[in-house]
Order: sequence, then C-alpha cells, then structure tokens
Amino acid sequence: MDNLKRTPLFQKYQEWNAKTIDFGGWELPVQFTSIKAEHEAVRTKAGLFDVSHMGEILVTGETSLSFLQQMMTNDLSKLKIGRAQYNIMCNEAGGTIDDLLIYHLEENVYLLVVNAANSHKDYEWLMKHQIDGVTIQNVSNEYALLAIQGPKAEEVLQNLACENSLVEIGFFQFKQMKLGKVTAIVSRTGYTGEDGFEIYCNSKDAVYLWDEILSAGESAGLVPCGLGARDTLRFEACLPLYGQELSESISPLEAGLSFAVKTAKEANFIGKEALIEQKNNGVKRKLIGIEMIDKGIPRHGYEVFVNDDKIGFVTSGTQSPTLKKNIGLALVDASYANVGNELTIKVRAKQLKAKVVPTPFYKRK
Repeated sequence: MDNLKRTPLFQKYQEWNAKTIDFGGWELPVQFTSIKAEHEAVRTKAGLFDVSHMGEILVTGETSLSFLQQMMTNDLSKLKIGRAQYNIMCNEAGGTIDDLLIYHLEENVYLLVVNAANSHKDYEWLMKHQIDGVTIQNVSNEYALLAIQGPKAEEVLQNLACENSLVEIGFFQFKQMKLGKVTAIVSRTGYTGEDGFEIYCNSKDAVYLWDEILSAGESAGLVPCGLGARDTLRFEACLPLYGQELSESISPLEAGLSFAVKTAKEANFIGKEALIEQKNNGVKRKLIGIEMIDKGIPRHGYEVFVNDDKIGFVTSGTQSPTLKKNIGLALVDASYANVGNELTIKVRAKQLKAKVVPTPFYKRK
C-alpha cells in the first residue's frame, strides 16, 4: 500500500500495531485492538479517532454567503460566527454531490469540511460555479482532524483546555483555543451518536495532540479507535455515509434529511426545483430501518423484496454491538416503508425475513 496517502499520525498506527486498510486512497486504521472493544469504549467511556483524511475547503470573500446559499440546501443566513451547520450539496436532479459541515469562522470566512473521497470533486464543483467576490481554496493539507467521542470526552479534553471551559461550547458550536501548548479549533460535533469534540489543528501539531489526549484520558478508559468502530457507531445512530445512504443518485429527502433542505429560503440553490417537486409529490423511495427476523446479517448492496417484487436494496447493515441484533438501513419503494411491514432480504441464495423498525436504532440518553 505504498502508493496510498497517509495522515500525519501514520507512525502512531504502527506503534499500536493497528490493522490498516485502503480507504478511498488513504491507508487508515480499521482497528487498533478490536472493533467491538473500541465501539464499547465510545459508548461507555471515550475513544479517540484520527480523521485527518477529511477534506477542508476555505470559502472567503464579500459574496461568500450568497455563493454558499446557491450551492447548499440548508439556510446559511442562520449560521452565526462560532457555529457549525450540517449541509448538503446537490446536483440539478436533486442527487447528492456531498454532505458536509460548514463552520462560520469570521465574517465572510467559511470552512467546509467534506468527505475525503469527495474533496477534489467538491472543490471542482465549487470552482465551476464560483462567482465574483469569492475565493475558494483547498486547504486540506494544512489541517489534521482528531475526534474524541463518548460520555467522558469532555472530562478528558478539559485537562488540556487550560483557559477555557468546554461546558460553554454547545452542540454544533466551536471555539479556537489552546490545547496544551498548541492552538486548535474545538467543535462539539461528531459522527458516533455520542457527545464529543472534533479538533482541527495544524498538521504538524497532530502527533503532539494525539499523545497528550491519550495520556490525559488513560485513567478514564480512553482508547484509540479505527474506522471499523466509527462505522458501527455512526450506523447505530443512523448518521448517513456518503456512497451508501447518500450518492449522486440518492437525494437528501430520500435519505430522510429534510431538516437540512430549506426549500423556502430565497436563494435558488442547485437542485431546488427537483427537491421541491419531491417535497410536494412525496419521494418515491425512502430510507428505512430493518431488523432481521431470520438469522442473517443484511449487508450493503443486498436486494430487498416483498414477495417476488424487488423493492430496494440495503445501504448499510451489521450486527449491532450495542443492541446485539442484526439490523440494517435500506432504500426502498416508499409504499413499503411503514414500520412493522415484513419483507425479505436476499442473503446469498436465501430469502431471509426482516421487518421495518423505527430509527435511529440508538440514541444516547
């Protein structure tokens, strides 16, 4: 895997003997010890993730707000300085180019945090639609991104936040602050369904922060975590994964993300007409939760049937480490999406029974 990209923390993977995989052109850890142990640590204590492969795009200039309003489905006029917002960037047909977070750093300065595999595509899409008064920079190489997640995340990170109280950072809010001897952006966001923080720092500071956070959290049970646990955690919380729950052929409304689609805003954003039509007429497909009745695990890509009629496909599925059940998400014909409906999943050559269940599968207390 010598041709794969590596984050500044690659040496730490080696020190832990982490198992690495090719993830969208990056050599990243799927696990440090075991996926189940890391999953359990985040649900009950805390876990530390390296997500420095994520892309960062800086949008600045006097017309940056009006530009982003044209590019995104959410309403950025509501986004105050010091806050983050979940957003979706669509094509003309309402399909999803990417889902992302936007941070309002200061007046006319916005940081877009995009999915790693889409960072170049997103940058090119933004540049294609650039307007006067806007500067767009791909600054991904300048940033490292660490995520500390779990019920003890605040307690652990507070040990390094010498001059600031993390309690004061609300959900989807952030502050620039000192962590130990370096400065970073600390955001109360995450991708696990737990409380926690995402930390944006200079690439050269990543190793220092990784070591300091792990040291500060040792007594609290903090452990390093890989992509495997990140996926099972986000899946239980029903947070979408681009390429599975979202794609250029799956709209945010089909994926159940209507909260981030503000068709009433004045800006004529890309995909608006298609999404208004979906809202007015109802989507033809819906993302649903499924629980297996028969023994078997629904995996990504497995076909979903009612009787002999194919009605959709599984987008994500696994045996839930928290719930100890075989569950999945599936995109199906909307007429079969009601909770309680029975359907079958084609697992290899067998048709196995399943039922539609409410989502999210897991929600923290």
